[in-house]
Amino acid sequence: MSGHSKWATTKHKKAVVDARRGKLFAKLIKNIEVAARLGGGDLTGNPTLYDAVQKAKRSSVPGDNIARAVKRGSGLEAGAVQYQTIMYEGYAPGGVALLIECLTDNRNRAAGEVRTAMTRNGGSMADAGSVSYMFTRKGVVIVPKSQEGAETETDEDAVLAAVLDAGAEEVNDIGDAFEVMSEPTDLVAVRTALQAGGLDYDSTEASFVPSLTVGADMAGAKQVFRLIEALEDSDDVQNVFSNIDVSDEVLAEIG
Repeated sequence: MSGHSKWATTKHKKAVVDARRGKLFAKLIKNIEVAARLGGGDLTGNPTLYDAVQKAKRSSVPGDNIARAVKRGSGLEAGAVQYQTIMYEGYAPGGVALLIECLTDNRNRAAGEVRTAMTRNGGSMADAGSVSYMFTRKGVVIVPKSQEGAETETDEDAVLAAVLDAGAEEVNDIGDAFEVMSEPTDLVAVRTALQAGGLDYDSTEASFVPSLTVGADMAGAKQVFRLIEALEDSDDVQNVFSNIDVSDEVLAEIG
């Protein structure tokens, strides 16, 4: 799991770089619109929208863009698009399982782009249910060890003390941050407890966490990451979850 978690964290760190291509901004705005449509435009009463907005802000999405997305999603401004969530399942090279989460207004386009990315990068599509059983939906909050304004790094005990009574199941050290795991229904409580404890977080989301992992060497990891990046290059693909387990040494060599 350490390799999987660190890859997810690495992807988060490079988010601002990716945003220069505009794709990340578009996906974050899409999340905001959908959250506002489903739960209304009030951030205090819509925790999903609150988290979507915070994620966009942390990735440097302009405030005006965020505000307009909230208005479109909540029906206060024209131009909202009706998106649907679709989950595709497949395998990457080496038997690594993939869950591909799409948020799209065109099911045929999304399916075509996912299939093309898989075919061109050594992957294969799988039947519904043949991969998803290896994953469990969990709430995941990433808490950086270096907190703004703090003279020393936050330790695991401080994070545990803040979240233990809020429904957190475990806290994992993933290098320069801690990964706090919970049931998805406890995600808001965990995030709120961290804030109450004076701890900032990098990201908070409901994620699919693998219960069974597949190891990969340098060559295998590069193939899997290349496929994941090809999938994420599609505007319709919001998230790609995998059960790859890569050692710290291989991750360091890949850079």
